[in-house]
Amino acid sequence: MALGCALGFPLLTTLALQTTSASHSAVVVGALPMATAVISTLRTGNRPSRAFWCAAATAGAVVVGFALLQSNGVPGIGDLYLVAALVVCAAGYAEGGRLSSRIPGWQVIAWGVLLAAPVNLVVTIAALPMEPVHLSARGVAGLLYIAAVSQFPGFVVWYRGMALMGVTRASQLRSTPWKAHPREDLLQGGRSGPTPPGSDGAPVEW
Repeated sequence: MALGCALGFPLLTTLALQTTSASHSAVVVGALPMATAVISTLRTGNRPSRAFWCAAATAGAVVVGFALLQSNGVPGIGDLYLVAALVVCAAGYAEGGRLSSRIPGWQVIAWGVLLAAPVNLVVTIAALPMEPVHLSARGVAGLLYIAAVSQFPGFVVWYRGMALMGVTRASQLRSTPWKAHPREDLLQGGRSGPTPPGSDGAPVEW
């Protein structure tokens, strides 16, 4: 879980954002529910219904199709990083959800952050001389949001929900594009394009 969610996903999405926008990244990562369901099924042996897979596949197809439309049908290097991030994050979610059925969700994410901290600290120290920090109000606001909401409390309730509902079902409730677009506009001054039509309604629970 630490390797996928606390190390691999942040690193790969950061690399992707060097060549693509946050809104486009959110669209690609919108296929995360489908990827999590597939990995969870392989990991746990659960067998969701056909209706579930039809709904999940529809959502995934909408997201992938829209992402290709944004890139004119030709995936770039940023898209490759995003696909890799998608896989490692889905594996982390599946494993974290499985662990949440044994220990409280806050312990799952706390151990994940703790195990990843030494690596993150070394990388941060090594990167500072090459990329000095230039503080801005938007940058600080984004960092505080990640630390105070997204990275810990958000994951606590997320893993708790997966423990109660099951990883495969709960994974379909996670939809990122509609949340990421206004955040990019607000915090980064970006002009995000439209979200995939129907992408926020297609993932459903069966």
